[in-house]
Amino acid sequence: MYGSPLSAQAKKMMLLGSGELGKEVVIEAQRLGVETIAVDRYADAPAMQVAHRSYVINMLDGMALRSLIEQEKPDLIVPEIEAIATQTLVELEQEGYRVVPTATAARLTMDREGIRRLAAETLGLPTAKYAFADSLEELRRAVAEIGTPCVIKPIMSSSGKGQSVCRTPEEVESSWNTALEGGRAKQTRVIVEEFIRFDSEITLLTVRSVTGTSYCAPIGHIQKDGDYIESWQPHQMSERQLEEARRIAGAITEALGGAGIYGVELFLAPDKVIFSEVSPRPHDTGMVTMASQDLSEFALHVRAILGFPIPSIRLLTPAASYTLKADRETPHFRIGGINEALALPQTQVRVFGKPETKIGRRMAVALSSADTVEEARALVRKAASSLYIEYGQ
Repeated sequence: MYGSPLSAQAKKMMLLGSGELGKEVVIEAQRLGVETIAVDRYADAPAMQVAHRSYVINMLDGMALRSLIEQEKPDLIVPEIEAIATQTLVELEQEGYRVVPTATAARLTMDREGIRRLAAETLGLPTAKYAFADSLEELRRAVAEIGTPCVIKPIMSSSGKGQSVCRTPEEVESSWNTALEGGRAKQTRVIVEEFIRFDSEITLLTVRSVTGTSYCAPIGHIQKDGDYIESWQPHQMSERQLEEARRIAGAITEALGGAGIYGVELFLAPDKVIFSEVSPRPHDTGMVTMASQDLSEFALHVRAILGFPIPSIRLLTPAASYTLKADRETPHFRIGGINEALALPQTQVRVFGKPETKIGRRMAVALSSADTVEEARALVRKAASSLYIEYGQ
C-alpha cells in the first residue's frame, strides 16, 4: 500500500535516464499512483516533461548520483540507460536502496564484456566467438584470430553507437576509431565478434514478476548501423526455435535476477538460436507492444517492479513500428506529417518531444496494427513515410 504522489506516504520512483522509453515508464507508473522523478544528463528530456520532478546531472559521476539519491530517498531506482555509475548503484543497494531489477544486472549489462562472459563462460549459452582489445595493436591481433568480416563494438555504448562491421584487415583502424568515438565513459576497450550469418534477429521480452517468469510474443526487427528502425510482433518462429529462445532468455534473466522486464536479443539461424545481448529494462524494439498487446512492455515493467501480479500477457493483434530519425543537429525543428499518418486506419504516432535533433536520433515512432504482420508492416511504413522533420535556422 502507498499514498498519493507528493504526500509523505507516496511510493517514489527515480528514473536514471529520461528518453522516450523512460517517458512511457513514467506515464505507466503515474497511472498506478507512483511519484516519479526523472534524471538525465540534459534538460527537458522526454520523461522530464511528464514526471513530477526532474534533475540534470552527470550520471557517470558517482558522487553526484549518490548525493541526489540520498536527497530524494526513492523507493525504487530504475536505470533506463547504460551510462550510469553502476558501482555507486551497487554500493547504494548494499545500503538498502532498491535498484531495478538489481544493481548487479545494471553493472553487468552496462558493459558488453560482463554480460558476454556471463552468458558464454558462466552459463554456457550459445554466442558468437569473441575477443577483447584495449589498443589498436591488440585489435589487429583479435581480428586476425576471429577472422573477417567481424563486428567491432565499444564495450560500453547504446543504440548502435560506435559499432561497425570490419570486412578486411585494412578496415581495422577505421573500426577502432569508430568505436572510440561512439563509446561511453571514456572506455577504450572494445569487443570483436564473429560475424554471424543469420536469417533474422529478434527481441524476446522476458518479464520477471511475483507471478513468475513470462514471455511476450517474439519481436522481429531491422537495424541500421546497430540501431533499430523497424520492429514487428509476432515474428514467425518454429516451435523448436521458440523453445530454445525461451530457454536462453530464462537462463540469462534468472542469473541477473530481480523483477522487471528484460529485452533479450537473439539471432535466429535454421539450426540454432544464438544469444546476442540483454537489456534489463524496456527495449526500443518493444515500442511495438503499445499497439499489439493488452499490456505494453512499459506497463509490464511497472507492474513487475511494484510487485503486482501478471497473470498473463496477451497479444491482441499483429502490429509493427517504424521510427522517424533526424539527419542533422539543431534545436530549431518541427515534426510534420502527423495528420497524414493518423488518417491511416489502426495507426498511432508517438512524438518523443526531444529538445533537439542529432544525426540518427529517434524523434518519433509510428505504430500500426492489422490482421497480419505483413499488412501491419506495410501500413506502418506508409505512416512513417508521411512523417518528416522540418529544420529551421
